[in-house]
Amino acid sequence: MCGIAGFTGEAPTGAIEAMCRRIAHRGPDARGIVRKDHVTLGHTRLSIVDLETGRQPMETIDGHLAVVFNGEIYNHAELRRKLESRGHRFLTDHSDTEVLLHGYREWGSQMPSHLNGMWAFALHDRTRKRLFLSRDRFGKKPLYYSTKPGGFLFASELKALLAHPSAPTAISPLHAAKLFAYNFIPGPGTIITGVHKLPGGYSLEYDITSGRLECSRYWEFLPCGHVQEVTKSNQEEFCAQLISLLDAAVKRRLMADVPLGIFLSGGIDSSLIAALAARHVTQMHTFSVGFNEPSFDESRYARLMAAYLSSRHHEEMLDLETARKLLPHILGALDEPNADASILPTALLARFASASVKVALGGDGGDELFAGYDPFKALRSAVLYERFVPEPVHRGLRSAATWLPVSDANISFDFKINRTLRGLSHPAEYRLPVWMGPLDPTEIERLMETKIDAMDLYSEAVRIERRFANLDPVTRASHFFARLYMQDSVLSKVDRATMMHGLEARAPFLDVTFAEFAATIPSSMKLHGKTTKYILKQAARKLLPAEIVNRPKKGFGMPVAKWTASEDFCPQEIPGLSFNVKWARQLWEKHRLKKANYGMFLWAYRVLTEWAKSVSKNCG
Repeated sequence: MCGIAGFTGEAPTGAIEAMCRRIAHRGPDARGIVRKDHVTLGHTRLSIVDLETGRQPMETIDGHLAVVFNGEIYNHAELRRKLESRGHRFLTDHSDTEVLLHGYREWGSQMPSHLNGMWAFALHDRTRKRLFLSRDRFGKKPLYYSTKPGGFLFASELKALLAHPSAPTAISPLHAAKLFAYNFIPGPGTIITGVHKLPGGYSLEYDITSGRLECSRYWEFLPCGHVQEVTKSNQEEFCAQLISLLDAAVKRRLMADVPLGIFLSGGIDSSLIAALAARHVTQMHTFSVGFNEPSFDESRYARLMAAYLSSRHHEEMLDLETARKLLPHILGALDEPNADASILPTALLARFASASVKVALGGDGGDELFAGYDPFKALRSAVLYERFVPEPVHRGLRSAATWLPVSDANISFDFKINRTLRGLSHPAEYRLPVWMGPLDPTEIERLMETKIDAMDLYSEAVRIERRFANLDPVTRASHFFARLYMQDSVLSKVDRATMMHGLEARAPFLDVTFAEFAATIPSSMKLHGKTTKYILKQAARKLLPAEIVNRPKKGFGMPVAKWTASEDFCPQEIPGLSFNVKWARQLWEKHRLKKANYGMFLWAYRVLTEWAKSVSKNCG
């Protein structure tokens, strides 16, 4: 796992060095820079595979191709054998990076479709005078880019790209508003005007001579969208194939020349990954974090699962005081605003895991592939609610819900009721982000003090809803969670939290073979009645204790409602943005007095504030 950066055109003194310094945490083991033919490539390396001969930037022996690469290609040995059979001669011992060079020479722009792994890479084709960039299918590894006068910039992280003197720096008010609409900033846009995220499953080609830039999709996650009756026969068939393919995905991700472990929350996803890994590892290390707040704590389930597998278990507890100490460092290290508060426990988990291992497998992707989130359960009821509940009755119910006692417990009753009714107040085209976001469109207008077109604000969600309008509600929601929420919130959070501590995170659920199989499973086997992840739970019963399989979903939550009532979260002016701070402080006062729960908004506001201060300091 590494950091990459580069640009075309004139090379300002110290520019690539500054860019690489901003991502040094991603690759603390080595640094390399190559300048040739008006292209500058930089790389910081976290050595995982082929420690001795895998250094980067890496070039072909004839000098025609050069690459910088962040990620792991799990089928690199298989691809190497195939390429060698076609006459390619490798210089390294078993580097997956060199497979990219020979793979590009063999397959050109079609090369990414041959890869199984996670990646972001930039390849300089010196013969054709082109840059070829690619990002893995689900966007596990980040990749930012921007054009500049006479050239092109790219980097693993936004702050590295901003270290170049020609990079744009103006904050986008629209994308700041999207943070409060979604709780994250959906791609391909970013918080900076003129900077873009290359979406997962896309490649980009930049013509160095003409300046022409072209993005193209090489893969797309497409859940099947058909409903099928659940029978004993088809259920057993799906379960057997599910475990077989997931076991193969886990085994592939145990490839490393360094120590590795498992992130174990005690939920079904991470527990299943741990159980399958135990088939292939003699002494397994597992890591978890717990909370002093009981409604958020999952540590007893993690300990139960670790004891069941006889793993060497490591655990740390997180409380308010610990969080306050960690908060400035973690929020200051965020690359782009992401208001998922579980960044704190994830970063803590990564910090103490990195003292023992350099690679950790986790359960990310299980909820998105198998309809695991609470909103999935509300989708079918929402259709009936819209049909039979008149608008005046709905308004009355929503008003009545505001009188419920406000709780700061994890996913409390008042929180669920108010969230559900709020979502039902808006069109289905953007109901999901309204359910999940810190503010609704009217509140965002108050904050921004300007009229906002909701269709523009939620444009990414609207496009998905309209494109897949003929599919059932569960499948449409699966597209939203996999394409937007997972990529730009969950995977972004995990990448930043782990890489700030020089730790590589791997996600077996997102193996391409397994994910394509999961896409064929009917939605009726994912959400069966009110049971989320039904087929996954049935498949796991032979591998996990019943207490793990049957436990209610808790999620890697944070006591945000409680913590954001402190003075630390009173909204302040944000550099580069014009907000209605007086109104924001009124919300904080209501929250502090437990008249309403604005914890998500206050957390997002603090995240944006700290990020803007960091950018102002580094760019000013």
